[in-house]
Amino acid sequence: MSRSLLCCAVLLALSASPARAEDATDLDRVTVSASTSRLPDSEAALPNTITVIDREQLERQLTLTQDLSQVLANLIPAFAPSSQKLTSRGESLRGRQPLYMVDGVPQSTPLRDGARDSRTIDPAMIERIEVVHGANALQGLGASGGIINIITKRAPRQDGATFVDVAVAGSTALPSQDEGTSVRGSVLFGTRRGAFDLIAGASIAEEGLYYDGDGRAIAVNGVQGDTMDAHSRNLFAKVGWRLDDERRLQLTANHFELQGHNDYVSVDGDAVRGITATSVRGEPEGEGPRNRADSLSLDYTDNAFAGGYLQAQLYWFDFAALYGGSYWRDFFQDGSRPNWFDQSQNASRKLGAKFAWSRDHIADLPLRVMLGLDAQRDTTYQELIESGLNWVPETTYESVAPFVQAEYRLGPVALIGGVRHERAELQVDDFTTLPIYGSQRVEGGSPRTRETLGNLGAIWNVNDAFKLYASYAEGYTVADIGRVLRAISRPGERVDTLADIRPVIADNREVGLDYDDGRWLVHVAAYWSDAEFGSRLDYNPDSRSYEVRREPTKIRGVEANAALQVSEATRVGIAYAAAEGRYDGIPERNPDGWYESDLSGADIAPDRATGFWEQQWTTNVSTRLQASHAFDRGFESEGQEVATFDGYTTFDLQARIALPVGHLNVGVENLFDRQYVTYYSQTTPSNRDYVSGRGRVLTLGWSNRF
Repeated sequence: MSRSLLCCAVLLALSASPARAEDATDLDRVTVSASTSRLPDSEAALPNTITVIDREQLERQLTLTQDLSQVLANLIPAFAPSSQKLTSRGESLRGRQPLYMVDGVPQSTPLRDGARDSRTIDPAMIERIEVVHGANALQGLGASGGIINIITKRAPRQDGATFVDVAVAGSTALPSQDEGTSVRGSVLFGTRRGAFDLIAGASIAEEGLYYDGDGRAIAVNGVQGDTMDAHSRNLFAKVGWRLDDERRLQLTANHFELQGHNDYVSVDGDAVRGITATSVRGEPEGEGPRNRADSLSLDYTDNAFAGGYLQAQLYWFDFAALYGGSYWRDFFQDGSRPNWFDQSQNASRKLGAKFAWSRDHIADLPLRVMLGLDAQRDTTYQELIESGLNWVPETTYESVAPFVQAEYRLGPVALIGGVRHERAELQVDDFTTLPIYGSQRVEGGSPRTRETLGNLGAIWNVNDAFKLYASYAEGYTVADIGRVLRAISRPGERVDTLADIRPVIADNREVGLDYDDGRWLVHVAAYWSDAEFGSRLDYNPDSRSYEVRREPTKIRGVEANAALQVSEATRVGIAYAAAEGRYDGIPERNPDGWYESDLSGADIAPDRATGFWEQQWTTNVSTRLQASHAFDRGFESEGQEVATFDGYTTFDLQARIALPVGHLNVGVENLFDRQYVTYYSQTTPSNRDYVSGRGRVLTLGWSNRF
């Protein structure tokens, strides 16, 4: 951590205060949506690091990549580098898993974390992304690393207005490679007529093969799935009805599907010799990996309910993730089929409701209070397609959580605190594990959880430009119950007595400062996160799968960003994030609480620095040059080095050119065609998944609003 402190000191010497995550929008100039902060009218309602990626910033990044994980990594150094695959495994925030939401509807599937929750909507449908860093329980289950709330496009604000947004784009490896072309297009229609408003859209995309800096085809991930060699489509609609000046009703529907073509097979690399896996034409057995997500949400708001603001939401979310197949040795354990092929699918369905009411000036005091209630039913299972057996039995998680949140202002100081009481029940019927685990009969059960989770913080506005804050917040999730249940290999187990299904309670302690004088924008924060009964994934070579380990974990980190408006035409910035994560794998042998091992690259991001230069050359031409550097890292377990990471630096260039009709968008990802192996591949090496990152990619697009 000494290097972390040194980099913070350097950034502070350069200036002093907030660009809450690189050049992302500061909260003093934008209010986080009610679905994220749950304090809709309060600026800086949470004493935490909060990043808002607005529409302009998002469009710049989408010129370079359609991978939302890569967009987040480009703008938030504390977010782990993208795996550049369909899976989001290893893409952590502050060393823990974030909760993904779309308009407040949870997309994550923690009961059986298939690592597909970041890819449930096309970027063309997104207006902005709001990120709350660090563990918190404001939205319930799953936010042990923070909240990533994706806000969808909206209808025009002005009555009588109508627009049609059209966008087309194509990408190719540069220099050009066979089968490396990708194309996409989208259209959005929005209108407002009196009390009614509508926005509806559709998108379609075809992704070709990806190539690395050496011109070699990157290996497809035939099991976890891939975004290349795939097509996707999205249908989206949002209808609003203003009942009167104070009340509004809104219905949102979304359908997203990404389907792999299955036109390539991977050729294993050699992690020891540094040879990356590649792709060749072939016909893999089974169906190509797929993501399908359907959602409906009904939102009601009332600005004058009992003298306060009421927000209510009902939602339904249906998600299915199909994975590629693999061969099982003697799957039925009877010698009848020694080499059995099968592929699995995660299925999850959520029904939920959220209610929140807030009011200012309680008892004529500078006090804001919010009362709320969340309820959710999540049913998840993992099935094997060929055998018809359930790998993970149907598991239902029901929860009801009342909460209260308050904000009290004493002049320049705001005191913020709240408590959430989670009452949950996990329901699992009797089931039998797969034959390969010994066909163990497991007695079902309904274990209950009662957790009271608090948060407390303070914000001191020293002056109009300078702000200090400190906070403590608790978040919780479950430890991939599906992996625990499916891996039972001992007879006589009962669901009610399994310790490994207990929730993971993580806390987030944070101190930080923000500064914004209109020219300088700086943010610096330090955080500490502990989980006494944490969860991590450990690879089991015998079963060729990851298994859950329940162990104490602790994470320490810093984040810092600085941006300078040099002139009306020029803006530059730099950001840095570092974290150190440890776990105690043998607590019974370490009564002194010594954490002897590093969390792996699947759990924690590398230390990273990013920078950018934005230039408005003329009224019609603007550019952005950005760089990202990941620092070298070593990983130890009980004093022995178990993995290493060789860092790398990449540059991206984006340009926007106004045309007589519309805009030409030009993006060059990995500008200097740097050859590198992805962070996840280096830190969790296997010959099959030892893959390079993408080389230079040229994207040309045209967009216009009619």
